Amino acid sequence: MNYTESTAYYDFETDEIQQLIAEFNIHSLSNEDKAIGLYLKVRDGWRYDPYHISLEKKGYKASIIAKKSSGHCIDKSILLIAGLRGLGIPARIHLAKVKNHIGVERLTEKFGTNELTPHGMVNIYLSGKWLKASPAFNASLCEKCNVPPLAFDGKNDSMFQAYDASGAVFMEYLEDYGHFEDVPIDFIFETMKSHYPALVKQFSGAKEIKL
Repeated sequence: MNYTESTAYYDFETDEIQQLIAEFNIHSLSNEDKAIGLYLKVRDGWRYDPYHISLEKKGYKASIIAKKSSGHCIDKSILLIAGLRGLGIPARIHLAKVKNHIGVERLTEKFGTNELTPHGMVNIYLSGKWLKASPAFNASLCEKCNVPPLAFDGKNDSMFQAYDASGAVFMEYLEDYGHFEDVPIDFIFETMKSHYPALVKQFSGAKEIKL
C-alpha cells in the first residue's frame, strides 16, 4: 500500500492543504522536523469540538476541514494525514473506541455515554517505523482540563494522556479498530449508528450533527 498518495479525502494537491504545509515544505527540514511542526500546527490551530459531526462524505475531505476553525478527532487526523502525505511522509488513519473520564457531564448528556467511537488518530512513518500520534486536543483545552498537552517528538508514540495532572484517570482506550489506507467513511458512519442510535435517528436526513 502507498501511504503517500492523494485520495478524495486526503486531497493534498488542493490550495488549502498546500497553504497548510507551505512553511514545512523546505529541503532544510528533516521529515521528523516537518512531522513535528505540522502535528503542532494541526493540534493547536483547530479547536477540538466533538459536538459537530458531518453526516456527508464530502465533510471528511481535508480541504473542507482546513477551512474550518475547529474539528473532532477524525477531522484533525484527516487534516494531519493529508498534510503529511503532501510532504511525502507516509501517514494513515487509525481508529479506536475510547472512554473519557474527565469533563464527561456534557458528553454523557449529548451522546448518552462517555465512550467515544470511532476515535481517530494518526500513524506516521518515520525513521523506519510507524508511530501513533493524536492531534485532537489543542493546548488551551488541555490547560482547562488540567492535562498537559500531548507533544510529539518524532521518535515515540504520542497518544491520549492516561492521567490528568493530579493523577486521576483521564482517557482510556477500550477497543482498537486498526489502521486504514484511506478514510473508511462507511465504517465510520456505521460505527456511529450502532453506538449512538438515538443521536443518529434524531439527526436523520440532516447534513450534520451539531450539539
